[in-house]
Amino acid sequence: MGSSDSLDPLEELHAQIRRCRRCSLSGVRTKAVPGEGASDASVMFVGEAPGGDEDKQGRPFVGPAGRLLTNLLKGIGLGRPQVFITNIVKCRPPRNRDPNADEIAACNEHLLTQIAIITPKVICTLGRFAGQTLIDKDLSITREHGRPRRISGILYVPLYHPAAALHQANLIDAIEADMRRLGEILAEELATPRPQAAS
Repeated sequence: MGSSDSLDPLEELHAQIRRCRRCSLSGVRTKAVPGEGASDASVMFVGEAPGGDEDKQGRPFVGPAGRLLTNLLKGIGLGRPQVFITNIVKCRPPRNRDPNADEIAACNEHLLTQIAIITPKVICTLGRFAGQTLIDKDLSITREHGRPRRISGILYVPLYHPAAALHQANLIDAIEADMRRLGEILAEELATPRPQAAS
């Protein structure tokens, strides 16, 4: 038995992320944003990078795009505490620019370790960068949004980033339709027990 003050693996990882100095973003962040949610979540949402609100609070998806995501989740019967939400890059790029390849690479081990600890059955990538990092480097979000793909036993579902609807109002119908479809996918996927490790 460990000591009462020992951290569980996910908490320890998140403590490491908050101290991380692997790339230059560590020098301009206010707070690192490891992610939050259930440590045994069946469903994981992975976005691009923290924005200004997230940088201030150290929490993912708490700005306007986060409020939209929360409402979309409610629409399919999910609350934020039931899922795990994070980003491929854990620190805010200056002026909300796109993350650079070296920043994504520096954070990739953190993300893969989160996935290994949480062992989700379904990972929803939000936007182009997350989809290209976790699913296919050539993924086109406009062509493949809402189309699930199974990789190494995990079902990946590429979705538009909620922020896209804030900038392009014509995308909201597609985003809502994809979320309804996700609800159907989850109902089917989560009804199947996770495979047990061989004894």
